[in-house]
Amino acid sequence: MSRAKFIFVTGGVVSSLGKGLNAACLGRLLKDRGLKVFIQKFDPYINVDPTNMSPLQHGEVFVTEDGAEADLDLGHYERFIDINLSKHSTVTSGKVYLSVIEKERRGEFDGQTIQVIPHITNAIKKLIYEAAETSKADIVITEIGGTVGDIESLPFMEAIRQVRRELGYENTAYIHTTLVPYLTAAKELKTKPTQHSVKELRSIGIIPDIIVLRSDRPIPESQKKKIALFCDVKDEKVIDVPDCKSIYEVPYLLKEQKLDTLVLNHFGIKTKPVDLKEWDQMVARINNSKEEVKVALIGKYVSLKDAYLSVYEALSHGGFNNSLKVKIDAIDSTKITEKNVAKTLQAYQGIIIPDGFGQEKIEGLMLSIKYARENKIPFLGISLGMQAAIIEYARSILNLKEANSLELDPNCKMPVITLRKEGKMKLGSSEVEITNGTRIYDVYQKTEVSERYRHRYQFNKKYLEEFKNSDLIWSGFSKNGTPVAMELKGHPFFIAVQYRPEFKSRPNRAHPLFGEFIKACYENKR
Repeated sequence: MSRAKFIFVTGGVVSSLGKGLNAACLGRLLKDRGLKVFIQKFDPYINVDPTNMSPLQHGEVFVTEDGAEADLDLGHYERFIDINLSKHSTVTSGKVYLSVIEKERRGEFDGQTIQVIPHITNAIKKLIYEAAETSKADIVITEIGGTVGDIESLPFMEAIRQVRRELGYENTAYIHTTLVPYLTAAKELKTKPTQHSVKELRSIGIIPDIIVLRSDRPIPESQKKKIALFCDVKDEKVIDVPDCKSIYEVPYLLKEQKLDTLVLNHFGIKTKPVDLKEWDQMVARINNSKEEVKVALIGKYVSLKDAYLSVYEALSHGGFNNSLKVKIDAIDSTKITEKNVAKTLQAYQGIIIPDGFGQEKIEGLMLSIKYARENKIPFLGISLGMQAAIIEYARSILNLKEANSLELDPNCKMPVITLRKEGKMKLGSSEVEITNGTRIYDVYQKTEVSERYRHRYQFNKKYLEEFKNSDLIWSGFSKNGTPVAMELKGHPFFIAVQYRPEFKSRPNRAHPLFGEFIKACYENKR
């Protein structure tokens, strides 16, 4: 059995309180004390993973190094703690129930009647302990999705209750996040929702050790003491996290109220003092950013920012890297026409086209790409963005008028974009061979890099000859020789890649492609 300590983060009153962000910030503080931290998310939905969920419902699908498709909260975890997570970080009700049912079908339960307790809860606990074993972490932080009282999350709540029973108080800590609403008419903050939330949590056998309060303003000490009294925790274990100007200030709020110290004292762990020097330098760059660049993000799911969350974050990181503010305007690709493309895009210093799936019209994407290509506007294409750039170039420059993608038109006569030979999604990290002497080589300064993928279609190598001796340069290849990166000769910055660089970007260390893209946008502005 691992000697790790376990922190369980639950939420009450309403969803979207920032449990994941608080968990990630706590993880950062513990890591900066010299501890090895691993973090996982339990999602109560019945889907096995978010693969088939609409980005407009659930936001983007984040991909880990080992190819697990996961909730976007894992992106927050990776970016804040600056660690690579794995399949052990993402657990859903669907995954748990499927594993138990498959074992039952194989006859592994010796004829037992399969029930939520103990079979489902045992499967959940196994995943908690496996996360500790495989990561070799000192501390494992587990966020339980949803809010206390949800029928879907009850098996997870029961499982984490049992973990304390098995491992003891000194090896487990419960942190409960709740909302303290401000009633404008009464001009006061209300603590009753928090009291009810904790009461609900206690009714299922979980007594919180620390309570984190979310509000739109600071909470007076008198109110925090009232919550401590009614919820039966010590005064110093009620932590206040009001809304901040930037999410990157949250670690400071938690540090000031000694959340990391409280947790370590609970576990009886002694460490060096927290060292936030790297974080301080990053925040200083953010706060000292004066000039702004404007980037147009053109895509299919623009009505929900979370659908492209990692792209938004990576663009911001590119700004931090260059001490610039990045203003991102999301534009629906279906609204771009030949008549309005110039008017729509002329105010922007850069254009980015991210991923997208399904049979859809991409005329708006290709008009935007053509505008960027002809007007020397910095352009970055990702996944579908690269495929659209190839099709646009083939049609406009190489006169291959029927060039298309089999995903967009299964009957197209000239499939420059085709289904992968394996016929299934390529997921997770893989090596990219970078061509020396190219613009992308200048970006990476390496001939081999590791990048994450999530795609089913790719460039059709049968058409390599048609692109030979053109200004389109293949500057990155997978191990089997398929082009996965391209650029245009004579353009200040026109790069498109099949992989997903946004997943590997960090606020303190922007992905090189995003850093150089924002730098090119600023040079274009000047």
